[in-house]
Amino acid sequence: MDYPNQGTVVSVRGSVVDVLFPRKLPAINNELRAGDSGEVVIEVGTQLNAQVVRGIALTPARGLARGATVLDTGRTLQVPVGRELLGRAFDVFGKAIDKKAEPAGVEWRSIHGEPVPLARQSAKSEIFATGIKVIDVLSPLELGGKAGLFGGAGVGKTVLIMEMIHNMAGRHEGVSVFCGIGERSREGEELYREIRKAGVLDNAVLIFSQMNEQPGARFRVGHAALTMAEYFRDDSRQDVLLLIDNIFRFIQAGAEVSGLMGQMPSRVGYQPTLATELAELEERICSTSTGAITSIQAVYVPADDFTDPAASHTFGHLSSSIVLSRQRASQGFYPAVDPLQSHSKMLNPTVVSEKHYRVAQEIRRTLAEYEELKDIISMLGLEELSQENQRTVHRARRLERFLTQPFFMTEQFTGLEGRFAELDETLDGCERILNDEFSGHPEQALYMIGNIDEAKIPHDAARAEQA
Repeated sequence: MDYPNQGTVVSVRGSVVDVLFPRKLPAINNELRAGDSGEVVIEVGTQLNAQVVRGIALTPARGLARGATVLDTGRTLQVPVGRELLGRAFDVFGKAIDKKAEPAGVEWRSIHGEPVPLARQSAKSEIFATGIKVIDVLSPLELGGKAGLFGGAGVGKTVLIMEMIHNMAGRHEGVSVFCGIGERSREGEELYREIRKAGVLDNAVLIFSQMNEQPGARFRVGHAALTMAEYFRDDSRQDVLLLIDNIFRFIQAGAEVSGLMGQMPSRVGYQPTLATELAELEERICSTSTGAITSIQAVYVPADDFTDPAASHTFGHLSSSIVLSRQRASQGFYPAVDPLQSHSKMLNPTVVSEKHYRVAQEIRRTLAEYEELKDIISMLGLEELSQENQRTVHRARRLERFLTQPFFMTEQFTGLEGRFAELDETLDGCERILNDEFSGHPEQALYMIGNIDEAKIPHDAARAEQA
């Protein structure tokens, strides 16, 4: 392709490239191409004067030298959109990275979309049903909202993400877009393989930017994923589940870009534009009359300091927080969601039903009391507690087991058929446990079941308990 506006490289400092354009100055965010075959992609960041722009190379700038020709494409970075993307994996430039042919006949759109105007956004607060008991009851997600997923390695983040992709396709007839920001290549490959093996790849689009890529590429992959998601919401009129792993790496990449561009660092060394950059990404995630983009974002909290600017600015955008606990995972409670640490702004009587709010509060109170009694039980034994406290412990232990659930994604490992839990049935089950209706059931009868009616008492176990 012939680009009329040509410039010349003035200087190259790592990923920072200054280019002289004598005829016409490119606009901010324009895509520039350099190198023998245009393999070096540069995004304009600043206009230094009437003829010179400073840009960030999104690909390695190796081989680029002073005097090299640079072409102004006249447009911003673009990615493909459309149903042809389903079941595929891409990089930040929209190139297929799954060793298959590039999708044909797709439309290309700019990654720099505008947030939906307030007048077009849906004003209703609706619950997004995940079919996962502990999340729907204690930390319900908002349709068109943003939820944070907190958890270290090996506690089940990926399995939870895959289960939500499965339920999104099966129940909501929607699609999922997974965005890996600064992913380890091992993590990306494993996720792709697991999603394909589980049979949910055909309802998902995956877009990755690896850890070793340039900060500019890692900084833009979130915008690219949102552009793909917006097509399904606005053009296909479907609900979209957008999974981002990890939003902290987006902020980290922004800090690197800011430093390279010579901006003065702000608090704790972060970029001065942190709040604006995060808002530009987050504000595009919303619900409209045609569909909704619901986002679940893995969040890393630096040094467990929740006052860190990256964490505090992210929390301002989240409507729900799902905390995964290593302790619960080690006890075999899957999904390993910590019911006391997880919370949601949606859990109030004006959004959920009065019954839902009341049952959720009672569950929290019961589990909190059990947590306080654990030290006494470990030192003195359960028998030393009062009758009322013993009843609380029995209720809490049965609730913990009832809030576990067999996943469709783990059928091949557990041999248990996956369950999609309806919210009304789950609330009914929790209320009956709180009313001591299942005090005669062994605790194990409530473990890894769907609705409460699946809790059967084996005759031998029932006789043993009565004896």
